Amino acid sequence: MSETTTPATPPLPADGTVLMYSTVWCGYCRRLRTQLDSEDIGYTVIDIEQHPEAAAYVEQVNGGNQTVPTVVYPDGSAATNPSLADVRRALAN
Repeated sequence: MSETTTPATPPLPADGTVLMYSTVWCGYCRRLRTQLDSEDIGYTVIDIEQHPEAAAYVEQVNGGNQTVPTVVYPDGSAATNPSLADVRRALAN
C-alpha cells in the first residue's frame, strides 16, 4: 500500500493495474476489490481515513465529496465508483 500521496499528484499505478481510494467500511469498495480479484486485475488500496492527503485528492476529483471507491488509472485519469466493465475498458486503452 502506498504511504504518501498529495492532492495534486497521486501516485500512478503500473500498467494494467489501478489505484483505489477506499475506506474499510465501504461496501462498494469491497465489491469492486472482489471483482478485480476475480479478474486478476492488480490494485493498490489507499484508505482515505488513514491518509488525509488522499482524502483531499478524492475531494478534489469528486466536487468536494469523499466518494469512494475513486479509482486512478495508469494514464492518470480517475473514475468514481466504476463498474468492473469500466475498469476493464479503461485498462484496455
